[in-house]
Amino acid sequence: MIRAALCFALVAIVFAAEARAGEVPEPEGYRLENYRAPTPATLRGARVVGTEEAEKIWRSHSASFVDVLPRPPRPKNLPEGTLWRDKPRSNIPGSIWLPDTGYGELAPSMAGYFSRGLEKAANGDHDRLLVLYCLADCWMSWNAAKRARSLGYPNVAWYPEGTDGWLAAGLPLQDATPEPRPDE
Repeated sequence: MIRAALCFALVAIVFAAEARAGEVPEPEGYRLENYRAPTPATLRGARVVGTEEAEKIWRSHSASFVDVLPRPPRPKNLPEGTLWRDKPRSNIPGSIWLPDTGYGELAPSMAGYFSRGLEKAANGDHDRLLVLYCLADCWMSWNAAKRARSLGYPNVAWYPEGTDGWLAAGLPLQDATPEPRPDE
C-alpha cells in the first residue's frame, strides 16, 4: 500500500513538473536567442489575440497588421554573378512587412527602420491598434510587440499564432514585399 502511494505521488510530481515546463514565463527584457521556441501566453501591456479575434480585427479594418518575420540573408559564399532570389513570404493581406525587427537587440539603423515602419503602419496615429505577428512559436513578434510598447504605442496586440494560425484557419494570404530599408 505504501509502495503504491509512493508511486502515485511520484507520478503526480512528474505530471506537475511537465505541466509547469509547458508554461513559458515572460522575460523581463527581450528574448536574445532561440527565437523559434515556445512563447509565453502573455505580454505585459499588450493584448494577446488568437486567430478568431485577429480575423475580426482584420475584417473590421480597425488595426494595422505588422509582420516581422526575418528575411533570409543572401549566402556570403555565392560566386560572382550568381542570381539570388529571396524566399517568398506570404502574409496577412494589408500588412506591412518589417523583416529582421524582432531580434532582441537591434542596431541603431534597424531600430530606426522599425520605428519609421510603425509610424507608417499607424499612419501617424500612435493610438491606432497595431497587431504584430510572424509565425507560431516565434519570439520575433513577441519582441517586436514589446518594443512597439516601449516606443509609446499604447494599443498593441500580439498575434502569437501568426501566419501559421491564419493559414490553418483557411484565411487568405498575399505575397509580401518588405518595406525598403534605408541601405537598399
